[in-house]
Amino acid sequence: MVEFGDLNGHSIGIIMRELCMRAMFSIRQERFKFVSTEKRGYSGDMDDLVTTADHAAQSIYLNGLTECFPDYGIIAEEEDFRREGDLYFTVDPLDGTKAFARGQSHGVGSMISLSSGSEVIGAVVGDVNTLEMYYYRPGSDNVWHIVFAGGEMSCHELKPNIKAPLDEQYILFRQNPIKTSRNLKRLSEKYFRDIAVAEGSIGVSMARLWKGEVGAHVIPAHHQTPWDWNPCLGISRKLGFEFYAIHPHSGEPSIETGPITRPLKAIIETHFDILVTHKSWPFFQPY
Repeated sequence: MVEFGDLNGHSIGIIMRELCMRAMFSIRQERFKFVSTEKRGYSGDMDDLVTTADHAAQSIYLNGLTECFPDYGIIAEEEDFRREGDLYFTVDPLDGTKAFARGQSHGVGSMISLSSGSEVIGAVVGDVNTLEMYYYRPGSDNVWHIVFAGGEMSCHELKPNIKAPLDEQYILFRQNPIKTSRNLKRLSEKYFRDIAVAEGSIGVSMARLWKGEVGAHVIPAHHQTPWDWNPCLGISRKLGFEFYAIHPHSGEPSIETGPITRPLKAIIETHFDILVTHKSWPFFQPY
């Protein structure tokens, strides 16, 4: 049983949602006046981007978390901000910075999660353009889809749509499908109706899986970060989705339970694609 001191799971969830919403409004206000700067990417080259919108949104999160949770840890993307703690938040202030800088009307998000030990115990993923949030609080088994429109808020419990068979559904890639491994290509051709491609925020693209727009989501082999991984892992597992490693060089295509099933505290590199789909579809055997 996780102890929160004077707070409880309800109050923590309300604060997390409020900070995410404030961050999203801050990003929207920066849309036509932001300034972008190159920053060092995971390759070591200056091939990444940060904007004044990233910094403004992160300040909102850090100020709120420091005031409300002075004893909790924080791992935030920009400037490698880190404060240690057994209970720790991850913050991705602007998920999909390049999409934001291109002026996209999709693929821009903001995310926060709270983890304890081997579990993500709370998470919020926000879609900046639509003002939708996907959320669960500590101590709850329910995931909620919250929509703000016309000055009003609507909320309903999010349940995965698993009625349609996989061969009637799409598999969502976050990179050029031509460049994926032979195993993953064969798997997508064998089990799915067709492919779809997403760019920008990984949280927003994962929401397409949670809502039932697609039947599977591929996280390509790359660096996995706590601020991207933890909220997506937490909501996915709450909804019954599992993570499977697709190894590119095995003799025959096969699917194995993925080795990354815990929240992250540090950036790691994966050399295999990760397929996320619901555990109720039992197609996970070797060809």
